[in-house]
Amino acid sequence: MSEIKNEYIKLDKSAEQITTDLMRPVNLSIGFKAWMAFLIISLAVCIYAYTIQLNIGLGVTGLRDYVSWGMYIANFVFFVAASLIGMLIGAVLGLIGIKWITPLVRIAEIIAVAFAAVAGLVIISDMGRPERLPYVLMYGRIQSPILWDVTVVTTYLVMSLLLYFLPLIPDLAIGKDKLQGVPKIHKIIYNILSLNWVGSEEQIKIIHKSVRILLILIIPVAFAIHTVTSWLFAVTPRAGWDSTIFGPYFLSGAFVAGSAAVIIAMFFFQKNYKLKDYITDFHFDKMGKLLFLVSIVYFYFNLNEFLVPGYKLKQADAIHLQALFNGNWAKLFWATQIFGLILPLILLLFRKMRKAFPILIISIFVIAGAWLKRYIIVVPTQEHPYLPIQNVPDYFMGYTPTLIETAITAASIILVLIIITILSKFFPVIPIWETVHENKTDQKS
Repeated sequence: MSEIKNEYIKLDKSAEQITTDLMRPVNLSIGFKAWMAFLIISLAVCIYAYTIQLNIGLGVTGLRDYVSWGMYIANFVFFVAASLIGMLIGAVLGLIGIKWITPLVRIAEIIAVAFAAVAGLVIISDMGRPERLPYVLMYGRIQSPILWDVTVVTTYLVMSLLLYFLPLIPDLAIGKDKLQGVPKIHKIIYNILSLNWVGSEEQIKIIHKSVRILLILIIPVAFAIHTVTSWLFAVTPRAGWDSTIFGPYFLSGAFVAGSAAVIIAMFFFQKNYKLKDYITDFHFDKMGKLLFLVSIVYFYFNLNEFLVPGYKLKQADAIHLQALFNGNWAKLFWATQIFGLILPLILLLFRKMRKAFPILIISIFVIAGAWLKRYIIVVPTQEHPYLPIQNVPDYFMGYTPTLIETAITAASIILVLIIITILSKFFPVIPIWETVHENKTDQKS
């Protein structure tokens, strides 16, 4: 059995046993095939909904002249937010030498890759003429935050892929002879991607140096990706968006959403992949403390978001805040704040709530609240333009997502699950080489 020592788990296992344990989930089981079939069928239904939108136009959604950004943009902001967890765990915690993150780094990078990859597709779903997407790059203006957003999202995705792949190379070389019950092509892919790794001192040095450089470079890129996303809102004079704190506010919220996503993934992998010796209550406790820390920072920015305009109470801000606090949006607003932020903060103070199952439930509420928070940021402020709404049908005055819009949004979530499932099932979800190396070092000490 494993035990806690300092900041990592000591394993009383041989390198061979660790390798066997961590390679065991890499197989195309019946459960995996059934799950993938369900996801693909669901995705096909949602893609059919998108073909309807593509043929008829955005009129099939709830978007109109006044509320022109809805569920799609809220989903985009959420996806960009969740992707930042790869930087937080891999780069920030990794560079300062936190050892307990070793089993979690690859999980965080898988989540980062999946969410960052699909974020771009979410933007396409919001376009009435998606064939014009190349024009953003061909004729984009440097003054446009949209061009900045496309650039940093693409850069972050490439760097996240590299940070996922480079530490995977030694594991591919170790595991290519351990694969069982998989098609021959699977072994061929392992052999090709292992890049003739033999574990020489020079190869180890190259990997370590490359990963370290990427970890340093990805920090400003990750900060830029969500800061630029926040500027899409903050550079406008609309009440509710006209804020100078949106950059750090969005970043703190991103770390909350990403931490919750990692905890949910940890629970699934621990239970379904039989990794209890590698993802333990110790790791859930640590991630619970991390979630509490980033949530406290996020709570502070939530206070700033409403306290400052509420104190000055300009006319436009008063109308916006009234709609949130006790108007049409009050139920959703207070449910999101209480169940998605305040109650999780209180519960995470107790160690019992940082065990695997309790923190799973808390994280589900947190990540649901994180998505709804983006929805609240995007939609309500558009319902109160400075110019009066007049001479338009009643349904132009508000926003209600349609079934087609909801299905297309669900497609992006399904696609994220497909990417996470494939990466976690085709490749080891916990680093083998690093785990073996740390275990040997610990046994010697």
